[in-house]
Amino acid sequence: MASLIRLLIGIPIAAVITFLLFTLMQILIFDDSELNFDEREDLRIVINEQVEDVQARIREVTVDEIEQVEPPPPPPQIERAAADQPTESLSTVVGGLPEFERPQLSGADVSFDVSDRDAQPLVRIPPQYPMRAAERGLEGECEFTFDVTPEGNPTNIRITRCSNSIFERDTIRAVERWRYEPRVEDGVAQWRRGVVSSFNFQLDN
Repeated sequence: MASLIRLLIGIPIAAVITFLLFTLMQILIFDDSELNFDEREDLRIVINEQVEDVQARIREVTVDEIEQVEPPPPPPQIERAAADQPTESLSTVVGGLPEFERPQLSGADVSFDVSDRDAQPLVRIPPQYPMRAAERGLEGECEFTFDVTPEGNPTNIRITRCSNSIFERDTIRAVERWRYEPRVEDGVAQWRRGVVSSFNFQLDN
C-alpha cells in the first residue's frame, strides 16, 4: 500500500520536473541562435574587374660594327737537313763481334728422363701419446724400420728397439698414416726398402 502511494505521488513530480527542464532548454537554444545571428558580420568579396596595363620597357640593343682583323702571318718554314749515311761498317764503329763455336747436339746427348731420387716424405703424422704411459708419467723412445711402395705408402713396419713396449702400438699406427714420394730410377717409381726412423715420447712440462 505504501509503495502504491509513493508511485502516485512520484509520477506528477517527475512530469513537472521534465516539463521545466524542457522549457529551460528551449530558452537556451533560442537565446544562442539569436546572439549568433546578431553578432555575425557580413563577409564581402570585392573583385576588381579592371585590369591595369603593365608597360614593359624595351631595351634597344645595337651591334657595333666589327673591325676587320688581319690574320697572323704563317710560321716560318724550317729546312730539314738530310743526314749523311755512314761510310764505315758497323764492325768498325762498335768493334769486332766475338765468334763462338756452335755446340754440336745430338739425340743421345739430350735426355728428358726424370732425375733419380730417393723416397721423400710428404706427410709425417706424429704418434698419439699412450694414455697409460701419460697416467704413469712414462717417457721413452722407439726406433723402427719400414719399406716404401712405388705408390708412396709405408709397409712392413717393424720395431727394432723400444724403451717400453707401451709405445709400440701407437708408433706403428702413426707410421701407417705417413705418405712418401716414391723412389725413382730412370723415371720409374721403385720400392725403397729399409727406411729407418724413430719417435721420442716426452711429456710436456
